[in-house]
Amino acid sequence: MTEQDAADGAGPAENVDATMGDDDIGVESAAADFEDEVDGELIERVETADAESIATELAALRTRVDGLEGQLDARDDEIDELESKLKRKQADFQNYKKRMKKRREEEQQRATEDMVSKLLDVRDNLQRALDQDESVDIRDGVESTARQLDDLFDAENVDVIEPESGAEVDPRLHQVLARVDSDQPEGTIDDVHRPGYVMAEKVLREAQVTVSDGQ
Repeated sequence: MTEQDAADGAGPAENVDATMGDDDIGVESAAADFEDEVDGELIERVETADAESIATELAALRTRVDGLEGQLDARDDEIDELESKLKRKQADFQNYKKRMKKRREEEQQRATEDMVSKLLDVRDNLQRALDQDESVDIRDGVESTARQLDDLFDAENVDVIEPESGAEVDPRLHQVLARVDSDQPEGTIDDVHRPGYVMAEKVLREAQVTVSDGQ
């Protein structure tokens, strides 16, 4: 064999070996040794153990696996039950909100109907006064109707906001329309342009007032 033939014959194997480092060879060797060791232990264990022992061990493993599967199934059932309860609670809460909203709307509607019903008599009395002959003095009838309306407001806890001249301005109760020349102290109320109303400490409408700009 010539030197050239020797070189050609050694090509593939030597080239593969040349590309592998010492670390790669060490890892492959260790892996192969570990597999041989495990296979050997398993084979030896099976060969030395009797059939009854193997059957007992397999039965124990199967029982353990079945137990774990049972626990997983029980946990899945528990999760499903909790999710079902949560959905029912959410549905109950939504239904509760709808019932409360409907109840509030019904209560507001009844309160409005009750107030309107009480005002019907007031309107009837005003209309009767207007239906009188022009020659008849209707002042007494109007005053009586106004008193009837005031009594109705008292029953509903409604108070009139109508401050005296010279009183201090309360921004919560009074709406200042203008500043005017007045004999009243500067910055105090001169006159009431339109009364306001407050119901159960809630301002329904501020009183419109003019304020003294001083002398």
